[in-house]
Amino acid sequence: MNDLSVVAKRSKNGTPRQVKELPNTYCRLQWIGYGAVASVIVMLLSSRSFGQQLQVPSLPSAIPSASSSSPLSQNSSTASSDDDESDRAKSSNDMTRSNQDPSSVLTASQITTIVQTRPELIVDLKQVMSDYLQQQGTLVQADSISDDMLYKEISSDPGFRGALSVWLRARGYVSDSDFDRSDSDSKGVDDTRSSDDLAVSSQVGNRAAIDPNKLEASSPDNNSVDLQKKTVSRQTGSREPQSIKKVDRNTGSATEVVHQTAPYNLQSLRDLYSQVPEQVSKVKRFGSDMFLERGLATKQMSIDVPIGPDYILGSGDGLIINLWGGISQSFARTVDREGKIALPEAGTIVVAGLSLEHAQNLIQGALSQQYRDAKIAVTVARLRTVRVYVVGDVQRPGAYDISSLSTPLNALYAAGGPTSVGSLRIVRHYRGKELVREVDLYDFLLHGVRPDEEKLEAGDTILVPPVGRQVAVAGMVKRAAIYELKDETKLADVLSDAGGVLASAALTHVTIERIESQGHRATLNLNLPDGSTTEAFRKEINAFSIQDGDRVIFAPILPYSEKAIYVEGHVVRPGKFPYRDDMTLNDVLHSYQDLLPEPADHGEIIRLMPPDLRPEAIDFSVPDVLAGNEKIRLQPFDTIRVSGRYEADAPKVQVHGEVLHPGEFALSQGMTASDLVRMAGGFTRSALIADADLASYEVKDGSQVVSQRGTIRIGAAVNSFDRNADMVLKPGDVLTIHQISGWNDIGASVSLKGEVTYAGSYGLQEGERLSSVLKRAGGFRTTAYPSGAILIRTQVKELEDKSRNELIRQIETTSAGARLAPSLSAQDDAATLQLLVQQQKEVVARLRSQPAIGRLVIKISSDISSWEGTPADIELRNGDVLTIPKRPGFVLVSGQVYNASAITFVPGKTAGWYLQHAGGSTEGGNRKEILVIRANGLVVGRRSGNWHDPSVLDTKLDPGDVVVVPQKVFGGSALWRNLFASAQVFSSIGFAAALALH
Repeated sequence: MNDLSVVAKRSKNGTPRQVKELPNTYCRLQWIGYGAVASVIVMLLSSRSFGQQLQVPSLPSAIPSASSSSPLSQNSSTASSDDDESDRAKSSNDMTRSNQDPSSVLTASQITTIVQTRPELIVDLKQVMSDYLQQQGTLVQADSISDDMLYKEISSDPGFRGALSVWLRARGYVSDSDFDRSDSDSKGVDDTRSSDDLAVSSQVGNRAAIDPNKLEASSPDNNSVDLQKKTVSRQTGSREPQSIKKVDRNTGSATEVVHQTAPYNLQSLRDLYSQVPEQVSKVKRFGSDMFLERGLATKQMSIDVPIGPDYILGSGDGLIINLWGGISQSFARTVDREGKIALPEAGTIVVAGLSLEHAQNLIQGALSQQYRDAKIAVTVARLRTVRVYVVGDVQRPGAYDISSLSTPLNALYAAGGPTSVGSLRIVRHYRGKELVREVDLYDFLLHGVRPDEEKLEAGDTILVPPVGRQVAVAGMVKRAAIYELKDETKLADVLSDAGGVLASAALTHVTIERIESQGHRATLNLNLPDGSTTEAFRKEINAFSIQDGDRVIFAPILPYSEKAIYVEGHVVRPGKFPYRDDMTLNDVLHSYQDLLPEPADHGEIIRLMPPDLRPEAIDFSVPDVLAGNEKIRLQPFDTIRVSGRYEADAPKVQVHGEVLHPGEFALSQGMTASDLVRMAGGFTRSALIADADLASYEVKDGSQVVSQRGTIRIGAAVNSFDRNADMVLKPGDVLTIHQISGWNDIGASVSLKGEVTYAGSYGLQEGERLSSVLKRAGGFRTTAYPSGAILIRTQVKELEDKSRNELIRQIETTSAGARLAPSLSAQDDAATLQLLVQQQKEVVARLRSQPAIGRLVIKISSDISSWEGTPADIELRNGDVLTIPKRPGFVLVSGQVYNASAITFVPGKTAGWYLQHAGGSTEGGNRKEILVIRANGLVVGRRSGNWHDPSVLDTKLDPGDVVVVPQKVFGGSALWRNLFASAQVFSSIGFAAALALH
């Protein structure tokens, strides 16, 4: 019981926020009966104002189903009508909105991009916006929505973006990959499936709940076919059909067209490859929407009928008696159960059963004897209630206390209206055993005539009998629905109830599905030949008799125009144009104003040849057609295609070298070399304008390409407009504008830093050497140490960086097996491999952290004249940086030593002496591969000298030298040891150079 009376109210993010008691709702549910609980909850959710805020929990299993002992439960359980299914679909739609995936909604920027690239969609999107706002309770016409309003709604309303996403996906304008690229701004979306998909899924999922008496648009066997036809092909070039719903704005008709993939990229073929599928849409019973409330709030029609003098008073009516004249007084009286009212000074009188006019005269006569010249007016202040009985095929049969002014229509509203098997054409009003009147609800639904002539009295009975004959009308009619027949016998009568046919209906394609008396289904057609007039159609439907269970389908006309031509390509106004008899190509292409600039000389007409409409191309000359020299007659479905000069196999030329915009350019008619230079922005200041190189190509005898090279006096052609110096270009020509010799050396400079007399930047002359620049800088200072000079060059830095990256790549890509020595046993492999992996990580990290220096090793001394003009006097380049450090007073010992430090320089001492003073090598140090890096960048190693040279440790060191003890490789292969040693040397050299610079 508690589960039924508690509703979880959700917050905006969908999480339960609070629990609200609904005692009144539960009491009403309990009064209805447990069997109607499911229908009531679905109807509660179907209300937009109620269902969006509340989420009803699932029904507990302890609730019993409807039993035969409860008449109300039995009638409630049979309420699975068309309206119930529409309520369930609407409820499912609302609940789907609250749980859909945000990734299925396009962002505002994506939708805006689609609209801007396809402006023809704006009209349809405004209609979607109008429908969306109407669902929100705002009535807005599509033609009153401006473009600015549309863009603002797209950017501000996530629900509207969700509706547009469904619309664009259903019509194939976006694919699933577009939704994968949408960002997190697409929260709060609306619908993830189109209304068609929801209708199909509701039909398939609730097949058992469909009333057997309802005429469906398709049999259950067609469900899979219906689903397949609603599948939209989202991949370009897919062979799946695309289902696109085209809406006729003038007639309001909606025709679902299946577009098969056309073999050629022609609009005419795309139109012809259109199928109008079988009309399998589901129709509802006409008038079922009138009683959607199901009487939950005992809803009645508003009593707006005035109380006239013929109103019959009865027990319970409240009267107000006003007196004026000899006395002014007003008092209220209520007709008691005996039908009497008490009057002052006059006693009681009986008014029940009298009309209001008769009662007023009676009261006037009684009070005029007590009050002289008194005038009396009697009004009804409160109407009495009468108890009537509503029985038959209604949603909630039973007794109802309603107003005495109520009509049979009010009683039906209170009872929830007829069920799916209840009649809308015959509603009987009984007073005792006497039939007062039969009410036809179609008079109210179709013509607006309310059956208010006969008021209900206490004890009256309203009987709704079972539904009578029914006919379904679908397709291109104004009100497609299932209609109940009363006196109608001809198809014209039913078509009149359906509002008539739409302008897009094909009058010669009317199909009637009928159940024959033998129990077989039959399909009939109206006997109207093609080209029949409207008068012949009217005569045929007036003569055609209909039967119970008939299904009449009005097919749409062809989805394309049979008298149209198509223009595409390099034209100003591409698209579809009307065709008329004896139409020629000149009627479409009048002059060059109808074409874009520089059209191709040849065009083509793609004609669909009868009888099978196969495409065939007809060439024509564009200049001849525009000049009127060539008359070509057009036929329906012709496609006129004009290409641009640069669209297919476009002629192009190239210009390289000293122009502002070098590159490839389209070759216009009569373009010369000077025109090409001007198109490229003209010469740069570095251009050699005397001569230019021109490479030409031509095809000889159609079998080989012959190249030719020549020179052009390009300066005279461009600057002096000398036609004799110019040359007309051919497709594929390459024009090269040379650079002035030595231009790149303009502005070349070098930087001198450190211990020179005048440090700074110095401009370079072509071929200037190091000694010359040092002399211009005033030579060395007394504190300079030329032996440790560092020359940084950009080209060397680039090569060094490339070598470092290659070394890192080799180390990282060396396999585990290549790192191990072949002599290792299997049990040693794991431990050794782990050690090698650790070494690899360390050396790679060291290489990555050591930037490329770009040091060029030079060997100079403080006496510039001693090495001037020798190979040591190198030629400088633009951007070189020379740093002369101060004389260091130490030798650095690093690597695998116990105390890596800088040791004060002692003349004549060897590397072994400095290593000994640094504590010697550790156990992990490789004493065989000890290195000495000189201050000038040279490296002394075990293999750098001859066999008779002293060992590395016997090398005498100078200030600034570095002794490096590399790390030992345990168990590594020869390949791995070589790579590891190279990496250590590389890192050590970089470390020594960086130390010298600082």
